Amino acid sequence: MTLSMYQASVPVFTRMLNNLAAILEKAAAHCEAKKIDPAVLINFRLYPDMFAFAKQVQIAVDAAKGGAARLAGVEPPAYEDNETTFAQLIERVKKTIAYVSAFRPDQIDGTEDREITLKRGDTVVKYRGQDFLFHRALPNLYFHITTAYDILRHNGVELGKRDYLG
Repeated sequence: MTLSMYQASVPVFTRMLNNLAAILEKAAAHCEAKKIDPAVLINFRLYPDMFAFAKQVQIAVDAAKGGAARLAGVEPPAYEDNETTFAQLIERVKKTIAYVSAFRPDQIDGTEDREITLKRGDTVVKYRGQDFLFHRALPNLYFHITTAYDILRHNGVELGKRDYLG
């Protein structure tokens, strides 16, 4: 049995985003129960040169929506990075779950060799579809969800491996 590009992307993106939404809900409940200002966690960073929690969530979401869209050959929707509450972050994640879930296998299967070009300022990087998925989109998704998880764990939110894995 072969693994298709669709199977390796959309279900993985949606599963991890659903897990992220559940983690965010636990973090919001933790703040409420412990009488912690949610802004403390939302703006927390593990080290001064790292992105804060909210940015970690935003980038994870962007990795999923951008990954699916670019594999399908469409431009991903742009989101403003203006979330300041857990409710707003959860809404961003859920909006992205709906977006990513709408892609069909026929839009993504067969994109192993599709050229995908990413532009960051003056830098242009070209990927083959399969390399983009396995060496850019998925690692970026996992990295930023893991970092968001670690920020919450560091701050006492009761999370475990099952929360991360779903």
